[in-house]
Amino acid sequence: MKKFFIVFEYEFMNYLKNKSFVITTILISVIMGAAMFLPNIFDMSEMLGTGDSSDTEQTDDKKDENSEDTGEKDTMLIFDKSGAFVDMSLLESAFSDVKWEKAESADKLKEKVENEEVEAGFIVNSLTSYEYCVHNRNMSDYNTSLFESVLRTMNQMKYCQDNNINYQEIMTAFSPVIEGEVNVLGKDMADNYFYCYFLVIIVFMIIIFYGVMVATSVTQEKSNRSIEVLVTSVDTNSLFFGKVMAGTVAALVQVGIIMVSILGCYQLNRDAWGGALDMLFDIPVEVIVSFAFFGLGGLLFYTFIYGALGALVSKTEDINKASGGVQMIIMVVYFVMLFFLTEVDSIVIKVASFLPISSYSAMFARIAMGNVAIWEIVVSFVILVVSTILVGILGSKIYRMGTLRYGNPIKLSNALKSIKNKD
Repeated sequence: MKKFFIVFEYEFMNYLKNKSFVITTILISVIMGAAMFLPNIFDMSEMLGTGDSSDTEQTDDKKDENSEDTGEKDTMLIFDKSGAFVDMSLLESAFSDVKWEKAESADKLKEKVENEEVEAGFIVNSLTSYEYCVHNRNMSDYNTSLFESVLRTMNQMKYCQDNNINYQEIMTAFSPVIEGEVNVLGKDMADNYFYCYFLVIIVFMIIIFYGVMVATSVTQEKSNRSIEVLVTSVDTNSLFFGKVMAGTVAALVQVGIIMVSILGCYQLNRDAWGGALDMLFDIPVEVIVSFAFFGLGGLLFYTFIYGALGALVSKTEDINKASGGVQMIIMVVYFVMLFFLTEVDSIVIKVASFLPISSYSAMFARIAMGNVAIWEIVVSFVILVVSTILVGILGSKIYRMGTLRYGNPIKLSNALKSIKNKD
């Protein structure tokens, strides 16, 4: 145990003395912390919706006046074959930021749209048939849905007029004002989704980045042949576990400093932000605790795997080749989690929450957004801990074998066979 702490202290201090490690930590902490002060430096009230309501109304009035004076509204054309659009008030109310003009013909409308003289145009065949003309349609183009709502309203008004029915009375009867109150007695998935999404990304980045860092640490003595001296004075178990644990603690220290910087600066400027980032940073205690335990377990699980893979190669440049399969598994878990994050009670996430390769993110997502029993949390965590211990033991054996046989990369299958035959 004493030798383990010696290795751990040496490796950990190497991280703290590493200029790139220190500079990266300070630089990211300063940049992210400074970003939390942006609302105090720049006027972000319009983007955040934190401005005074009277000021907002005045600003909107000024915008309307300016848009009317300068003609900044987008122009759209309409060619009405049906003759129903004598009054353009419905269109103008539905498309508040659009200036409407009537086209001479359908061909003229299409010509102007094609030449990008106007944004788009509608050719109305009847109150139930139209053609939408646009040069390039973007992802946020909702013009057709707005136009169809106008046509529906006009159809309803025409029906009421033809049948001598009071349109306002009908609309009041069929579209009453409903007052409702939402009382969430369990978990609000909509509110919890954003910080859960944020935490899934964070734990994924930590595992990928620091896993490779640990693998490099395990390999570097073999790369410069100093391992031949080390193994004569320190047993391989102390070397392996000391290196992996030092890398893990260094990762926690770096991420912890960055997160404390971000959260601390955000709390100082929360009023300026108007609580806009609460959806990311206002995380319930039980989710934070579960994230800490399962995140740490997942990090250790994968750092032991990365350490074992680092022991299979003799050059640091071969690490990415050796760890490709593990990185693929991590990527698959990451994308599956993001895809099913809105369905955390699905069978896929339930199964993933018990697998050590994915429980580090799946279980705390279920705790944050889904229904999960205490026994499920306990069983999942026990499986993760046991799996981490077993992977650590296996990794130390691979490391021991790798110190005796290095020069060329060793295949994982051959390493496992050698360990099995030796046992």
